[in-house]
Amino acid sequence: MARKTKAAKAEPQVDVGAEIFASLRELEKIKGIPVDYMVERLKQALANAYRKDREDHRDVPADNVIVNLDEHGLSIHLVKTAVTEDELEDLALEIPIDAARRYKADAQPGDQISIPVDYQKFGRIAAQTAKQVVIQGIREAERGVMYESYSNKSQELMTGTVFRTVPATGDVLLKVGQGNDASEAMLRSGEQIPGETYTEGQILKVYVLDVRKSDRGPLVQVSRTHPNLVRRLFELETPEIAEGQVEIRNIAREPGSRSKMAVRAAMEGIDPVGACVGPRGGRVNAVVEELHGEKIDIVVWSPEISTYARNALAPAVISRIVVDEAENLLEVTVPDDQLTSAIGRKGQNVKLAAKLLGWKIDIFTETRYNETNAIGRGLEQVASVAEVSVDSLVSAGFTTLEQLQDATDEELSEKLSLSDSRIGDLRAAINFLSPVVGESADKADADADKADETAAGEDE
Repeated sequence: MARKTKAAKAEPQVDVGAEIFASLRELEKIKGIPVDYMVERLKQALANAYRKDREDHRDVPADNVIVNLDEHGLSIHLVKTAVTEDELEDLALEIPIDAARRYKADAQPGDQISIPVDYQKFGRIAAQTAKQVVIQGIREAERGVMYESYSNKSQELMTGTVFRTVPATGDVLLKVGQGNDASEAMLRSGEQIPGETYTEGQILKVYVLDVRKSDRGPLVQVSRTHPNLVRRLFELETPEIAEGQVEIRNIAREPGSRSKMAVRAAMEGIDPVGACVGPRGGRVNAVVEELHGEKIDIVVWSPEISTYARNALAPAVISRIVVDEAENLLEVTVPDDQLTSAIGRKGQNVKLAAKLLGWKIDIFTETRYNETNAIGRGLEQVASVAEVSVDSLVSAGFTTLEQLQDATDEELSEKLSLSDSRIGDLRAAINFLSPVVGESADKADADADKADETAAGEDE
C-alpha cells in the first residue's frame, strides 16, 4: 500500500514593510535614530539603486522614481509621460499611449503614468549600493543625534578623561561621554590653567565652550580657565545654588592663582557665603581641589557700590570710599598698615576686585589722602581770600601755591584783575599756607614712593 506523504506547509509571506519598520524601530531604540529619518534614507537608497541597476534608466531623474514605504508595504513606481507613437523619443521617460492604457485605462497623451517596478529583481550591485547608502545614513544620523546631545551641553560642566596630548601645540584631547555616546573634546593650550600638567587617564572637569559639527562627530571645545568653570563647580557642590536659594552674581578669576566670587541670598535666612563654604569648608575645598589649589574668595554682593567694594577688597580694612560715577572710579582710602593687604601680591587683590565690580579703583593710604587734601584745601583757601574761583586761578595758569608765590604783583593784577589791597591779602594767605603745604607735599611724595616700593616688592 502506498505510503501517504504529508503535504509541505507553504512558507508564510513576509510583509516587507512591516519587517523593515520593525528593524527601524529597533534601530531607533538602540541608536536613537528616528524612524522617519531612516525611512527617507531608505527611499532615497532604493530609488538610486533602481536607476543604477537599469542601464537604460541611469539618466532618469530621481523625481521620476517614486518609492513608497510604510508599515503596510513597499512599492516602487517609475513615472513616464504618455505620448503618441510618432512622438516617442525616449523610452526611459516616455511610454506609448497604448502601453500607458494598460496601467491607466483612460490615459491621454501628456498624462503621467505610474508604472510598478519589481524591486526584487534588482541586481547585486544595486542592492550593495542601497546597503552602502543606508549604512552612511545610519552614520550620519548617529553623528546628528550625538551633535544634538552635545550641543545641549554647551556652557555646561562635563567630566573628561585625558587620552592624548598634541606635542606641537600643547593641546589636550579628552574623551567625554559614555559608551556609544562618547566623543572627543579639545582642551586648547590657551584654555589650560597655567602650571597644570596632564597625564593619560587623568580625569578632569571642564567647561564646554562650544560644540560644532564635523565629519567625525561633534567637536567639543572645552576650557579650564573660564570663570564659569568656577560657577558650575559651585552649582555642583552647593544645593542652595542649584535650588535658587543662593545666586552667583559675578566671578573674577586669575586661573590657577585666585578667584573672587560675589554671591547673594535669594531668600531670607540664608547665609550665601556660608552655604558656598559648606560644613567645615567641605564645599569650597572640593572646588579648590578640582582647580588644583586655586584660592577662592567668596564675598557678599550688594547693590550699594561702596558696600560691595568693601566686601570685594577684603581682607583689607577700608577707611572711606569716594564714588565718582562720571569716571566709573572708586577712590579708596585705607589705614597705612593696610595698603599691602588692599593691593595684594602683584596687585592681585585690587585687580580682581576691580574686575568683579566693573569699576576702576585707586587706593590711597590715610597719610597720603590727608596730605593730598591739605594741598587742595590750601589752594581753595587762597582763592577764597582773593575772592576768585579755583577755576579762575587754574585758567590764569596758577595750579599750585608755589606758582602764586613766584608771581609778581603786576602778573596777579593783570591775570586775576585784583586790586592792590586784595593782592596784599593774597600774599598774606600764600605766605601763611606755603610752609604747611610744602611740608605736606614732601610727605605725600615720600609716602607714594614707599607704596611703590612695597608694590614692587610684592611683584618680585
